[in-house]
Amino acid sequence: MTMFVNTIIGLLILALALATFRLVRGPGLANRVVALDVIALLGAALTAVFAIRFDMRVFLDVTIILALVSFVGTVAFAYGIERGAK
Repeated sequence: MTMFVNTIIGLLILALALATFRLVRGPGLANRVVALDVIALLGAALTAVFAIRFDMRVFLDVTIILALVSFVGTVAFAYGIERGAK
């Protein structure tokens, strides 16, 4: 089981690195916002996997809070992009 969880953690870290690359090199603001949302989602997923790996339920609360804040931030960015385009 730990080999599987460690593999998942490695893949999530690789995806996090790729999303960070897109955040830095993104061609436009919308791409950077999506990359930031993906980074927050991967952070929540990584926190959930750590909760499973170390059997600590408090990490699941952190996961839920991180996902909610990420969602609100993405909606705010989308609203700001839409208002700025007009």
